Amino acid sequence: MINQTDTPLQDSKIEEAKYIPYSSTGFFSTLVSDYLSGDEKLKAFYEHPVSLDGIKASINARKGFDTDRQLLVSALTKQYEGIELNERQTQNLQSLLSPNTFTVTTAHQPNIFTGPLYFIYKIIHAIKLGDELKTNLPECNFVPVYYMGSEDADLDELGYIYLNGERLVWETNQTGAFGRMKIDKALLQIITTIEGQVGIYPFGNELIALYKRCYTIGKNIQQATLELVNALFADYGLLVVIPDNATLKASFNPIIKKELTEQFSHKAVTDTLTELNKHYKAQAGGRELNLFYLIDDKRERIELVNNVFTVTPLNKEWTLEEILIELENNPERFSANVILRGVFQETILPNIAFIGGGGELAYWLGLKEVFKASQVPYPMLIMRNSFWLVKEKYAERITKLGFTTEDFFANELALINQLVQKHSINKLSFTEELEVMKAIYQQLKENAFTIDKTLIIHIDALQKGTLKKLIELEKKVLRAEKRKFSDEQKQIAYLNSVLFPKNNLQERIDNFSIYYALEGSEWLQTIYRHSKGMQQEFCIIKS
Repeated sequence: MINQTDTPLQDSKIEEAKYIPYSSTGFFSTLVSDYLSGDEKLKAFYEHPVSLDGIKASINARKGFDTDRQLLVSALTKQYEGIELNERQTQNLQSLLSPNTFTVTTAHQPNIFTGPLYFIYKIIHAIKLGDELKTNLPECNFVPVYYMGSEDADLDELGYIYLNGERLVWETNQTGAFGRMKIDKALLQIITTIEGQVGIYPFGNELIALYKRCYTIGKNIQQATLELVNALFADYGLLVVIPDNATLKASFNPIIKKELTEQFSHKAVTDTLTELNKHYKAQAGGRELNLFYLIDDKRERIELVNNVFTVTPLNKEWTLEEILIELENNPERFSANVILRGVFQETILPNIAFIGGGGELAYWLGLKEVFKASQVPYPMLIMRNSFWLVKEKYAERITKLGFTTEDFFANELALINQLVQKHSINKLSFTEELEVMKAIYQQLKENAFTIDKTLIIHIDALQKGTLKKLIELEKKVLRAEKRKFSDEQKQIAYLNSVLFPKNNLQERIDNFSIYYALEGSEWLQTIYRHSKGMQQEFCIIKS
């Protein structure tokens, strides 16, 4: 575990934080904005509003479901063998046996070295929500959980990080479930590259030592991720769940059997998405059979063809009776796809709230009927916290340019146009002239109408041509004026490249290594301090 001289809750640093609506950033979908605003179009697609009353309703629904708490605690106890739990974690683990203990969960694949920043933000959000709920509902206990999606097989998505703008890629030929992939020399070489970039910072060597301790030759990715996340968040009481576990999967056998015999999830999600897609961009509707077969380094779709269950790449076939026997004997070989993954999560955890990003909310909103058909409680859905980290030196430069930090969510061209129009002493807009010309042509049309109605077409053509030329002239004037502000344009371009890597939010690109190397565990505490449990707003932190 990382040595920490501060407690997770200690306020040893002051930052300026501002919260704005997600919709103000321009980086989130209409569906996300509508969900956050409580739009009527979406209310049929979720169960509990994001509020304390919604939490209470979610708790009541969960109390009516028979979660196998003993099975969960036993599985987690075995999972943590060889890892020393602190007192807070031990209490949280044992409290899961109590009917008044509930989890608040976020889920993510085990990206190497945690991947983009929002991996960290999601986990801290779960921690903060759990802490807030303990204060507001002291009669219950709440345990933050990171549920590891280690069975996903997308190496291209999970096997790289961005560090100082450089893409560091794990070059491996391994296939199958990402969490089962083995750490090799190519992955260790990435640690060496990271060390070269962060070793000069105050906490760089501490971080590299942690990476080297967690990522060792022959260990699989899910175990390394468990150790890394535990080292970072043990003091906050976080528990990690690795669902690639035969014991946990066996408890999900009834739902898998229902899927094999009825293919129920496809119809449930298809009907829901038909309604949802009337208002929003289509989400993935899954397949006729939403299961994978997982064995060794392979994870392949199970398909139903002419009443025969097949896994073509593995040359495997079963009748219904045979595949049910395979399920009974080897539950760990069956893996839910995105349509059933959430149902599995909510089956094994006494969960009341799920924290996810915009994409996750979109597909969870299509799953309510799948949960209903599975007879599993549907949790409250909470949009994960988002942060934009702006160093004071950049904030000062933005102010000197005449902008607020929020202004910089506009694109570069819009910012440059605003700057020129704000600071130029010359008249750049032809709005008044355009209105005058429109009035002149309107008067011409009225005069001509009494003489010959066919002249109107000719006048309309003249008006269109004149206005077009005026608009083109306005653009030329603006371009000419922009050349006088070349230094300011360069500053805007630079600030955009720094604050919005690859024209995206920091949290979707940057890895946490640089931030941690600079500030150590204090950086995690900063994010914790400014996280909000159920206040779903975008946070700008200046420091």
